[in-house]
Amino acid sequence: MTAAAEKTLSVVVEREFPHPPEKIWRALTQPHLIEEWLMKNAFSPTIGHGFTLSADWGTVTCEVKAVEEHRRLCYTWDAAPLESLVTWTLTPTESGTLLRMEQTGFRHDQPMFYGGAKQGWPRFLDRLEGVLARIS
Repeated sequence: MTAAAEKTLSVVVEREFPHPPEKIWRALTQPHLIEEWLMKNAFSPTIGHGFTLSADWGTVTCEVKAVEEHRRLCYTWDAAPLESLVTWTLTPTESGTLLRMEQTGFRHDQPMFYGGAKQGWPRFLDRLEGVLARIS
């Protein structure tokens, strides 16, 4: 396999929120809040913690890979045959926080997963925005 054939696709969604990183971090790491904007889960911000995200369409198996409180969170996102990595980066701004979500690892022969992520993540972030507006 050539190097070009091994390359994978990524989905990146960036959005600035008028909230401090600490508030967004809570919504990214507290299971009851994650359930409101993403899926049911048993998340814990602990490196090596395995958890499942579940929705009516199925489940995603995950493992926490990196935790930098209020700055960066990374976990695997395995929905066979898709094996990918989701990384959240929080960057303080003058008016709040720039939140960047990058999901990497989409193979070129997985257009359905790639297209689903490109459509799905902006909707999840819309729902996250609603949760952030509601919590103190």
